[in-house]
Formats: sequence, C-alpha cells, structure tokens
Amino acid sequence: MGQLQQLKKPPSHLRNMNQDQKGYTLIESLIVLSIFMILSCVTAISLKPQFNMVNEQIFISQLKADLYFAQQYAISHQQDVTVNFVADQQLYQIYEKTSLKRLVERKFPYNFQVISGSLPLYFRYLPGGNVDRFGSFFIQTAENRYRVTVLIGRGRFYVVKE
Repeated sequence: MGQLQQLKKPPSHLRNMNQDQKGYTLIESLIVLSIFMILSCVTAISLKPQFNMVNEQIFISQLKADLYFAQQYAISHQQDVTVNFVADQQLYQIYEKTSLKRLVERKFPYNFQVISGSLPLYFRYLPGGNVDRFGSFFIQTAENRYRVTVLIGRGRFYVVKE
C-alpha cells in the first residue's frame, strides 16, 4: 500500500512547482504593451522632421550633380546644353539645344517651389562650359529657402541655405 500511495501523489518537486509558479498578470502585460506602443508612436512622430531634412539634402545634392553633369556634357560634346525648370509641373530638364535630346528630367517634391530671381528659370551651358546668363534663383521648401547662384565666367555655381 505504501508504494501505491506514493504513485498517486505527485513528486514533491512537481507539487512545489505548481504552487510556486509566478507569471505576469493580464494587467501587467497590458501596461508593458501600452508603454511600448507609446514609445513607438513618439519615435515615429519625431522622425518626420528628419525625413524632410534628408529629402531636402538629397534634392539639393542631386541638383548640384545634375548641373555639374550638364556643364561637363556641354564641354565634352561641344554642344549647347539647356537647363530648364518647369515650376508648375514640379520638374527640371536638361537637354541638348540642337537635337533636343533630353539628358535629364527630374521631378522634385510637391512641397518644393522654384522661384526665379535675377536669373530666369532657364539657362544654357555653352560648349566651353560657360553660361549664357548669370544670377540667382531660389528653391523654397517647407522649412528652408535655398539660393542657387550661377556666377559669370566659367559657369561655376553654389547653393546657399538662407
């Protein structure tokens, strides 16, 4: 009988495990989950300005690269190359003047505006790399304003955040 009684009772380490088991209650789990969700939302909201800033930097960098490309293309192919900003369609184009071969066409974000200043929104790189006109135009973003200045002479330009 002693052995039969021992078989019916669970061993002592199993009895203690059932009584000593501790877990998280539903309320504790919900509190941790809600804290995680709040932190996730705050992080997502704080990344929006960073996205806009990176978007601006990418656009300005791409514009500079395209203008350098237009100048180099004009020099290497001994062709007039026209740079034309179409503000109402949110794009700019770079093309050969003689054959109208489009070299570059890029759209810019809807919240960017290109505004003419002392330089109209079109100019040409001549076969020597010079520009046919000089001056400045502006790029207005949601938060910043950039001035693109094309210098007289060798077609150099620079972009300044105002």
